[in-house]
Amino acid sequence: MTWIRKLAIDLGTSNCTIWGGNNGVLLSEPSVVAVEAENRKVLAAGNEAKKMEGKTPDYIEIVRPIEFGAVVDYEAAVGMLKWFLREVMGSTWLLGPEVMVTVASGLTQVEQRAVLDAVLEAGARKVYLIDTPLAAAIGAKIPIAEAFGNMVVNIGGGIIEAAVVASGGVVASKCSRGGGSRIDESLEEYLKKKYSLAVGDQTVELVKIKLGTAVKLKKVEALLVSGRDLVYGLPKSMELNSDEVFEVIRPMLDEVILVIRETLQMTPPELVADIADRGIVLVGAASKLRNLALLLTREIGVSVHLAIEPETCVIKGVAMAMENLEIYRKSVK
Repeated sequence: MTWIRKLAIDLGTSNCTIWGGNNGVLLSEPSVVAVEAENRKVLAAGNEAKKMEGKTPDYIEIVRPIEFGAVVDYEAAVGMLKWFLREVMGSTWLLGPEVMVTVASGLTQVEQRAVLDAVLEAGARKVYLIDTPLAAAIGAKIPIAEAFGNMVVNIGGGIIEAAVVASGGVVASKCSRGGGSRIDESLEEYLKKKYSLAVGDQTVELVKIKLGTAVKLKKVEALLVSGRDLVYGLPKSMELNSDEVFEVIRPMLDEVILVIRETLQMTPPELVADIADRGIVLVGAASKLRNLALLLTREIGVSVHLAIEPETCVIKGVAMAMENLEIYRKSVK
């Protein structure tokens, strides 16, 4: 029996992370489910389901139940959450945990209710919702209760979200599809089309880390990339350079800039003045792209900073709000 009373969940488009009090991160797995096509029975979730992607017979479907921060397949979402809760709490427990879960700031009341109901049906005793930008700000140690405006930009696996936070709430926000997963897909597609080269997830990740940049480098860098030749089916290696990678990921960078600009246009002038003084904070795993803060500072005209451990800001913020519920009561739903 596992006695965990409180859990924090970052329910992301591409990844689900669960934090359990002093135990820290208990689970971080892809938001993917394998289900039987006929009766919708969950066969696997997370890493197990991800390994099955592209390798299943017709009677098994691979489903991504969370899209753009919202539940798009309710049954699959419930099945995935049940699977994850069993992993962190054991097969049985006497009383379901209290759970705080993230929701994208742009979701409607109906979409937020779907998230809440899915977590309750998965076994939670009580569920609180918190806007992802608020959680990110708390995790980045931004004083959200102050009347001053702070801007947080979250670039996750499947979403780009910018928000202005003040007085304990979200004043203005804008979301767009994109992020780390979109970069991965674009790189895979580019290698297939231009070089007839099929590569795995690890290779794409390596290319993104080694060659990815938001600003063209003065000295072009190169990397030897290996995979399978799509024409002959044999092993193949070729050299990829940083200029090519920059051109591939440029549309995502343009989208980040657009989301920030549109959010600032919706923000009251007094808060925009605060942001000009305090700068913008970047969070999310994809925000670690080389030179991204530099590019955004140039394009927006405001100082942009990368948070410490940006990939964990959201889940840490949810955990802090869950553990200090009385302090953050007005900021949660």
